[in-house]
Amino acid sequence: MDKNNTHSKRSRMIQQLLSLVMGLLLIFLLWQTGHWSRQLALENLQQQSQHQLRLFVANLQGELQKYEFLPELLATNSLLINFLHNPNDVKSINALNRYLETINEVANASDTYLMNAEGWTIAASNWLSERPFIGRNFAYRPYFQEAMQGKLGRYFALGSTSNKRGYYFAYPVKDDSGILGAVVIKIELQGFEQSWRELKEEFAVTDPDGVIFISTKDEWRYKSLYPLDQAVINRVQDSKRYGKAEIGTLNVSQKDQLTEQAKVVNIGDPRQSDHLMLVREMPEAGWKVHIFSSLGVVNSQVLKSLLITTIVYVAIVFLFFYFIQRSRRLKERERYEKRAKRVLEQRVKERTADLTSANIRLLREIEEHRRTDETLRKTQDELIQAAKMAALGQLSSGINHELNQPLAAIRSYADNARAYLVRDRKDDASWNLEQIAELTERMATISRQLKVFSRKTTGQLVTVSLQAVIDNAMKIVGPQLKDTETDFRRIVPADDIYVQADMIQLEQVLVNLITNAVHAVEQQSERWIQLMVSTDNGKASIQILDNGPGIAFENLDQIFDPFFTTKSEDRGLGLGLSISYRIVEMMHGTLTADNHDSGGAVFTLLLDLAVLDENKLTQSAMIE
Repeated sequence: MDKNNTHSKRSRMIQQLLSLVMGLLLIFLLWQTGHWSRQLALENLQQQSQHQLRLFVANLQGELQKYEFLPELLATNSLLINFLHNPNDVKSINALNRYLETINEVANASDTYLMNAEGWTIAASNWLSERPFIGRNFAYRPYFQEAMQGKLGRYFALGSTSNKRGYYFAYPVKDDSGILGAVVIKIELQGFEQSWRELKEEFAVTDPDGVIFISTKDEWRYKSLYPLDQAVINRVQDSKRYGKAEIGTLNVSQKDQLTEQAKVVNIGDPRQSDHLMLVREMPEAGWKVHIFSSLGVVNSQVLKSLLITTIVYVAIVFLFFYFIQRSRRLKERERYEKRAKRVLEQRVKERTADLTSANIRLLREIEEHRRTDETLRKTQDELIQAAKMAALGQLSSGINHELNQPLAAIRSYADNARAYLVRDRKDDASWNLEQIAELTERMATISRQLKVFSRKTTGQLVTVSLQAVIDNAMKIVGPQLKDTETDFRRIVPADDIYVQADMIQLEQVLVNLITNAVHAVEQQSERWIQLMVSTDNGKASIQILDNGPGIAFENLDQIFDPFFTTKSEDRGLGLGLSISYRIVEMMHGTLTADNHDSGGAVFTLLLDLAVLDENKLTQSAMIE
């Protein structure tokens, strides 16, 4: 025994040690795999981004080079030189405006215009537009200043007149006497920017001050990648390069330096995905072009590698432990087979005795369940009967009123008859006795109705006239409606409707619902209750609507729970709606509560329509 315990403890220690070693090895493999796969994925992403960046820069350079030669070519036109010598010639200025307009349309440029040596625009392609450049001075623009120095001027800015982004080429117009002015061509890069917007990478072009002026992401425009000195911001704003646009900051933070031009950065929000940023310069324009590639694909590749490594490692470990367990089980199997043979017969005997005992207990439990079910049904019937008595108790004041009036009248008529008999006025005495008889019959009718309502039900579903049930219920609640001055609106089809129900229980449900409605409207200045009957798809619908305050939203889910009530204690214990709900369930119907759009509560009772035949009609007539 001690030898077996020692062997078992040694086996557990070996298993724990192996598990620890396997766990540490898995952590090391995952760390190495994550590091290698990230490096490889970053290299692949960097190569792809470099390719995309080269294409973007080449496309941008090609777009600029397409217009770079045009100002120099126009500057040699004698028409421009002659007009600069004679700026007041009306015929020449019209011809020059049309010429510039034609050149602008052919070159597909944004604007083409001619400036004199003082920076005043004296001819322009947009001479017929609402806001032409003619008469405007752009001497403060750097492209004009460079052109007046005899160089090709380049500049990117927002147009001070059009407020549109554009790139400006300016070239001096000169003759033997010197520089006479400058011809300028403006091109817009919105189309170029739009063509790259569909790519998954984001591009941004910054000016020499580090401000983004071209970007596939609109919200980046006129922002710097890194915080700028206030002096730089003031210089940019003073130059009116970007009009009235506010210079913001993206707050790009570096997280990893891969190469001289490749970095892993986070843009603005640390919670967002990191990006790989590559930079390429355009020295001729003084720009820097940036590409931002999301590291989502890198993270996805790392996750895949880790997942594959984990699966392979777990599979290997599983096979390793499987073969260990298999060899151990083969050894233990022989011992278990011998012991199993000895134990099998004993277990069969014990199992047989257990089954016999279980069968006896099962029969006892079945009998107990049967008795419990009978007790439950009996208790439920008694509870329903008690609810009837409670409803009669709540209606007792109205019923007493209905009975007290005839009793008072009977006493008055009896006194009158006695007086008439003393005076020998037999006809008058006879009339008073007839009135007493009628009042007695009226009281007997009320008593019979109460007796029918209070009697116990058989619980059987038969064909029942819905109109007759409503009439009987109204005889019970009628005094209460009259006593509370509540207007009762009854909307019932002319043709009789028959349903499958227990007549006495259905009367109780209607009495409960109408009584609840009477309590709900008692605080209203004008009180009314509406009962509406309709049929659809083999169902009869009874809706009881009142103009009370309705049911609170938080109470809708528990309105039918036992003992739930929002009334005072003298109005009941909260069993009326719960019992009504159970009664309707036993009649295979549904009872729901909701609030009407116009206000007040609405209770909807759905019952199966009865299949009319002679036998059921006869049975229904007997019940009525």
